[in-house]
Amino acid sequence: MNTLEALPIPQGASVLEVLPHIARILDGTGPAVLPVPAADSRERARLSDALHPGEPIDDGIALVVATSGTTGTPKGAMLRADALRASGEATHEYLGGPGSWLLVLPPHHIAGMQVLLRSALAGTEPVVVDVSSGFDPAALPAAVAAMSGPRKYTSMVPTQLVKALSDPGAVDALASLDAVLLGGAATPAPVLEQAAAVGIDVVRTYGMSETAGGCVYNGIPLSGAKIRIDNGRVLLGGPMLASGYRGLPDHPAFSEPGWFRTDDAGSVVDGVLRISGRLDEAISTGGLTVVPQVVEAALADHPAVRECAVIGVADPRLGQRVVVCVVPEGAPPTLEELRAHAQRTLDVTAAPRELFVVDALPLRGPGKLDRAALVARFG
Repeated sequence: MNTLEALPIPQGASVLEVLPHIARILDGTGPAVLPVPAADSRERARLSDALHPGEPIDDGIALVVATSGTTGTPKGAMLRADALRASGEATHEYLGGPGSWLLVLPPHHIAGMQVLLRSALAGTEPVVVDVSSGFDPAALPAAVAAMSGPRKYTSMVPTQLVKALSDPGAVDALASLDAVLLGGAATPAPVLEQAAAVGIDVVRTYGMSETAGGCVYNGIPLSGAKIRIDNGRVLLGGPMLASGYRGLPDHPAFSEPGWFRTDDAGSVVDGVLRISGRLDEAISTGGLTVVPQVVEAALADHPAVRECAVIGVADPRLGQRVVVCVVPEGAPPTLEELRAHAQRTLDVTAAPRELFVVDALPLRGPGKLDRAALVARFG
C-alpha cells in the first residue's frame, strides 16, 4: 500500500536539494509526496491536518498538491506520474521544445512545483530566485544571465509582472526569455499590452492543481487537454487531470469520469476559451448577477487605476452592493469617474457604488487575489 509522505520544500537555492525527489515523482518510483513549505510551521501543520501524510493513499499517486483553500480546509489534488509527464511534455511542445527554467514562485504550490518538474523532464537545473521575503524584480537580470540555453522560460503571477514592468533591468531580462508563463489570476489587459510593447513574450495560462497546473495556453488547450462548457461552467479534461481529491472520493468536481468541473464561468469563441469570472464569487445586486472580474476588466484601462478588485457587500436595499478597491496610478480616481467608465460597457447596476483606495490588494497562495480578505475588511 502506498503511503503519503510530507516533503518539506525550502525556498531559495536550497530548493535544488529536493531535485532527486522531483525526479522520482516524475518516474513514479518513489512514495506519494505532499509538498509543504519547510520554513512555515503553521502552514505545514495546516496542510498535514487536512491531508494526513503518513497514512495510506491509492497506489499510483505520485504527488498531492494542496489547493489554495479559499473556503476553509484545503483539498489535495492527487496526481499520477503519467499526468505530470503529460503536462510537462505538452507544455514543452507548445513552447517549442524543452529548455531551462527560472523559478520565481513558491515551490510548494503547483505553479512553482511545475517549474521543478519541467526542469527535471528537460534534464536541466533551474535557476532560483529566493522569494521567501517577497519578489524583488531587481534580482531578475543576474538570475536570467545565469540560465543556460538554447531556450529559456519562467512562470510568474500577474502581480510579479506588474512589479517587473517598473524596473528597466527586469524588463530587459524578461524580454530576453523565450516565454513568460503568466497564470494564477486574471491579468488586466493594460498590463499585457505594456508587456507586449517592451518585447516580453507572455503566454497566458489557465489551469489549476486539479489539472497539474496550466492546461490551456492563450485560450488554446494543450495537446491532449479538453474543454467543455456546461451551462456556462468550464469543464476540463485530458491526460493531465488529477485522480480526484485526497480523502474525498465522491466530490462533485470529479463526479463525471474524465472531467473536472471548475468554478469558473466561460465560453469558447472561435476555438479560444474566454473566462468571464468565478461562479462562486458572483454578486447579486438589485436582481442582477454581476461577475466581479467583468467589472474589473471594464475598469482596468482607466488611467488612474493600477490594480482593482470588485467585491459584493451586504446592502439592505439591493441585497449586495458592488464595491471597488483600487490601487491608484498617481492621483486616485473618484467614484463618479469609475462609475462613468464602467457604464461605457456595463449595465448601470454593475457599476460600483462605493470606492476604497488601498496601497495593495491582499493575496493568497502563489499570488491570487484574496477577495475574502477584502470583504472582511470593507464589508
